[in-house]
Amino acid sequence: MEKIKEKIIAAFLFLCAILTIAVTVGMIAVLGFESIAFFRTVSWPAFFFSQEWTPFFAERKFGILPLFSGSLLVAVLALILAIPAGFSIAVYLSEYAKPALLVRFRSLLELLSSIPTVVYGFFALFFVTPFLVKIIPGLQGMNALSPALIMGIMLIPYFTFLCEEALAEVPGSFRQASYALGCNKLETAFRIVVPAARPGLIFAILVSASRAMGETMIVAIAAGQATGIELNPLHPVETLSTYMIHISSGDLPLNSLGFKTIFAVGFMLFLFTFFLNSIAYYIKKRFTSRKTHHSFFTSV
Repeated sequence: MEKIKEKIIAAFLFLCAILTIAVTVGMIAVLGFESIAFFRTVSWPAFFFSQEWTPFFAERKFGILPLFSGSLLVAVLALILAIPAGFSIAVYLSEYAKPALLVRFRSLLELLSSIPTVVYGFFALFFVTPFLVKIIPGLQGMNALSPALIMGIMLIPYFTFLCEEALAEVPGSFRQASYALGCNKLETAFRIVVPAARPGLIFAILVSASRAMGETMIVAIAAGQATGIELNPLHPVETLSTYMIHISSGDLPLNSLGFKTIFAVGFMLFLFTFFLNSIAYYIKKRFTSRKTHHSFFTSV
């Protein structure tokens, strides 16, 4: 009887795994087929190298560079805030915090990570933007800076968890050996633990960058729209994900070229984030598989 139960449970889990893979393959297939239909009308060079995105103007242009540059600008600004803050918190939690304080800090980070992104978006629009307009000359009501700052705050718990996990994977013997050689906690943290955890930290940066590139609601609410390449964070920008939100909420015919742009943009976003995640997992797997004692002695 027990063996029958185990077989049933194993079969159920297998079906769940197959269902997950099937849904993922189905989404990729839909994006791919609809993108192929789009590229039958719009040429690849025009899509990748044109510097204007005006699919609904009289003179239609389908250059994805403005959307990509907007996504990249907001993501980079967010990471500039999230990486130093998250890394510092992770080092403190891993090397300095007492167990009781560590539990409280983790609870607070989990609380921050559970806040819906739409709440962050409205906070950026109705609080952060008016405040920044008062202190930064030339800042427009819709801009890239405000959502980037809030996105950076949103990414801090996520990035911190990944960094802390990477630091925790460093064997405790590294720390004990460092203390035995006369190093203090600061030297041990930054000369021994951090170099040994470098692959995991790079993994955290790339995965966080991938999440920032795909973030939707914050930039959809507070970043605005732009038809050309805009690298000034004081001006409005449009990202890959926000374009899909704006268009899908309209009244475009399903088989129109404008509607098919959603799939083309979505497929490009999928490819880019998949590329970032693949590099991240490769780095983590490739370099953490090496013998760990090499990291310790080279750091010393």
